[in-house]
Amino acid sequence: MDLRKLKKLIDLVEDSGIAEIEVTEGEEKVRITRATAQQQAIYTAQPMPVQHAATAPVANTPAPVAVPAEAPAERDFSNAQKSPMVGTFYRAPSPSSPPFVEVGQAVQVGETLCIIEAMKLMNEIEAEKSGVVKEILVENGQPVEYGEPLFIIE
Repeated sequence: MDLRKLKKLIDLVEDSGIAEIEVTEGEEKVRITRATAQQQAIYTAQPMPVQHAATAPVANTPAPVAVPAEAPAERDFSNAQKSPMVGTFYRAPSPSSPPFVEVGQAVQVGETLCIIEAMKLMNEIEAEKSGVVKEILVENGQPVEYGEPLFIIE
């Protein structure tokens, strides 16, 4: 879809006061949702206090040798549905709606699992494979990165 058309649609949503618009043009589909005050999250960074190490006199005794602790076992995310983009994860289409999927629910390829908001556009994320949702790895409203595991589907 042409970027000028997208810009016009975004302007239409902002100016008209409507909450959401979905446009399908051939095989291309765009949904534009205006964020409400409830949906917008504000993230602020707080400075961490700096701790200065006290200087101690150096002794001629040998320094203790650090023995590396055993690393915890890495989780297996081979069955994970991963995020295709950076954005904000939402389990439901609106705050008052039920989630798209729950743990233990069977899903089919192409079924909507969640929404990721990126640049004020709501992107439906569909299941890449059929199976049962074993675990939801992300909290509602949490920012996600590209490639971050979202769901475990077996």
